[in-house]
Amino acid sequence: MRTHIRVFALALTAALLCFASPAQSPDKPWPIRAVIVTTFEVGNDTGDIPGEFQFWVEREHLTETLPFPGGPTIPGKPGQTHPIRTNADHTILGIVSGTTLVNATASMMALGLDPRFDLTHAYILINGIAGVDPRIASLGSAAWADYVVNDVAREIDPREAPKDWPYGIYPSGATRPDPAAVTETTWTRSNLYTLNPTLTAWAYAQTKDLNLGDDPKVAAFRAGFTNDPAARRPPFVLIGATFSSDYYWHGTIMTQYARDWVRLYTQGRGTFTTTEMEDAGFMNAIERLGNMQRVDPNRVLILRTASNFSEERPGHAAAESITAPYIGGRLALESAYLCGSTVLHKLLADWPTTYSHIPGN
Repeated sequence: MRTHIRVFALALTAALLCFASPAQSPDKPWPIRAVIVTTFEVGNDTGDIPGEFQFWVEREHLTETLPFPGGPTIPGKPGQTHPIRTNADHTILGIVSGTTLVNATASMMALGLDPRFDLTHAYILINGIAGVDPRIASLGSAAWADYVVNDVAREIDPREAPKDWPYGIYPSGATRPDPAAVTETTWTRSNLYTLNPTLTAWAYAQTKDLNLGDDPKVAAFRAGFTNDPAARRPPFVLIGATFSSDYYWHGTIMTQYARDWVRLYTQGRGTFTTTEMEDAGFMNAIERLGNMQRVDPNRVLILRTASNFSEERPGHAAAESITAPYIGGRLALESAYLCGSTVLHKLLADWPTTYSHIPGN
């Protein structure tokens, strides 16, 4: 297996060399200080309806583009991949990975193996919108991830499950979806990734007092969550576990599943907060790249901001709620940039120190 991985890495490196400009000799790669990772953009990178990438491009002046041969294909443009963007002094990179776990994994591996860049001391900020548990936080809130939990599992249709099962999904190696009954021997390794706790705590400390703003329409929507005080709060910053899945699931029952699943895999240390479709893929790639000394997994931060709730409001149906527009989308994008850029600027303000010493450690 190691031979196959080495052959793949050499082949990808050779392909990437073909795209390197003369000014970017692989003998002298750019020493990157920070990488901004987003998952999607709606249209152009600037000047139109923003996705996760646009505020970073416009406000951090990522004005230069580079080919990203291992990146995601641009929707509607077969064969064209979304370019990497960089600032004028070539210290910050920004990428769009594409959504879902497979795109996240592939894009991160392609970037990490790219000979044009030295990422060994780069801080990697994974930054995007997410669903949020209404018991824990409100729309527009920003959650620094302490754990990333994946959903590798067994599943049967709940209509065929025993009547006392809360849902039809359960861990591989178990016989039923009962977190209390599952032992460590049944765990799937790729279901848990732990972020550097001291760096995460430091990032939270830099941002916990930020005013994330609000929106009257969003506030009115939040008010409908009459059983959840946290959901009715104005946006705020917190630390919480993020749950990755290629399922775009939704609803009261599935939200309870996510709470149980996160509690199981973190041994009760993590609290399900946000749900998304990429972060376990990013972390798996980062773990492998770390083993190859291409990146430092201790320099990774994940910031997810709440664009929608993971379950419906009281009096509404899950089938209605899952297809509703993200009423908190713009607020979440603004929160993502505000919190993320605050930490980015602090990391870069004293680079000789943060180059050699990770904050909080």
